[in-house]
Amino acid sequence: GDRNQQLAENNRIRLIPKQPERGKILDRKGRMLAGSRLSHSVFLWPLARKKAEWTTTLQRLSQILNVPEATIKNRLEQAGYNSPFLVRIARGVSPAQVTALAEYGNQMEGVQVDAEAVRYYPNGDLAAHVLGYTGEMDDRELEKRKSEGYRLGDVIGQMGVESTYETLLRGEWGGQQVEVDGAGQVVRVLGKKPTQTGKDVQLTLDLELQKAAETALGDRKGAIVAIDPTNGAVLAMVSRPTFDPNLFSTRITDAQWQRLQSEDHPFVNRAIQGFPPASTFKLVPTTAALETGKFSSDTVLGTYPSITVGGIEFGDWNRAGFGPLGFVGAMQWSSDTFFYQIAMGVGDRDLIQWTRRYGFGRKTGIDLAEEESPGLVPDDEWKRKEVKEGWFLGDTVNMSIGQGFLQATPLQVAVMFAVPANDGYLVKPHLLKDNEAAQNWREPLNLKPETVRILREGLRAVIDGGTGAALNVASLPSMSGKSGTAEDIGRQSHTW
Repeated sequence: GDRNQQLAENNRIRLIPKQPERGKILDRKGRMLAGSRLSHSVFLWPLARKKAEWTTTLQRLSQILNVPEATIKNRLEQAGYNSPFLVRIARGVSPAQVTALAEYGNQMEGVQVDAEAVRYYPNGDLAAHVLGYTGEMDDRELEKRKSEGYRLGDVIGQMGVESTYETLLRGEWGGQQVEVDGAGQVVRVLGKKPTQTGKDVQLTLDLELQKAAETALGDRKGAIVAIDPTNGAVLAMVSRPTFDPNLFSTRITDAQWQRLQSEDHPFVNRAIQGFPPASTFKLVPTTAALETGKFSSDTVLGTYPSITVGGIEFGDWNRAGFGPLGFVGAMQWSSDTFFYQIAMGVGDRDLIQWTRRYGFGRKTGIDLAEEESPGLVPDDEWKRKEVKEGWFLGDTVNMSIGQGFLQATPLQVAVMFAVPANDGYLVKPHLLKDNEAAQNWREPLNLKPETVRILREGLRAVIDGGTGAALNVASLPSMSGKSGTAEDIGRQSHTW
């Protein structure tokens, strides 16, 4: 004990912490979506020299590493000049920079280059919003999570699955306590604690389906979500524009960071942000009409170029109407004036209640919770508070075709479409493959068999010969679906 204390006083003991390798992120078939690769990092040992002696070294390091001197100095000061721990000042250092540092040799006392495992995403920007990225903690995060054993320079999951499952993926720190001689060379190892690699996390995503979805969306702004309607497993989730999470594994340049801050918002996962759902929403007024008994399954209504409600004209999308239609035909041709009449007959209370029963207006609970929007189901109370006026019949009419103040996320819409596919259950979308609780979670909407039949027939008719007939090609399996075009106030219209 006395000897160790004496060595420490002679600045001869170094603590070399070693960050563990993160667990891998795998797709449902065990294919790698995120792993690790080795990369060089540069560390400083604050105790190696007196405070005043660091000045020239910091200038030189700044030039070689292309890091502002103030940044290095700040890192050193945060750690403290008498810290026995090594402090990382640069990650992802190139072989040329390693050589340049070596050329200065003994003038670089207290500077150490080490190989470290850094995060690697073999498919580049594929599923970036689902996977997220890793990066060094900033001061604010560090303050918040110190009690969990995190320390200065720690790398942590910053969004997506990397953040949600941080505690599983991170592993346990290890390190060495070593004795060094006057030149900073290790004389002997005094103690060692091996690192523990983080646990692998297997997702419900299917790599091939994800690739197909990304190709289909191309460079257009938007989102694609594919879920298993029986249990809510997310098989593909795409959002555009996107980013390459590999950028954050080493050191991101200012230019790269500026590009990522553009008004296109590449970090936003559009699959879990709210948009007006447009005509995709017509399943809900159909359900409300049949389940409340206010309309029967054989209802036929005339459809028109437009309908006037409270002095305001609400047009049909084709500006002509479609003649008399039942529920299946109204979904097939997506007649707006049919659903305006349904909404007026059902009333705002039941329409809003069924909208909520379908899961709109609340988070689905997917394991990307921090980033998920609950969407918005407006009602009289909300409108009085936010718009400073009461609810009009026109609001109910507008809502019946997925317009107005209503906001739904693409993921919520996928959950809605799973209902007729699985005989009337709400499922819980999830990304962790072994999440039995989510897989077995089914909320029965207790729909009449007749309601499910009409929803299915209507969605089938859309593709067989309605607004989605372009998808009715012999090379594809038979499908059901619903399209929609939303007028987003103040923005360009968007399609579903």
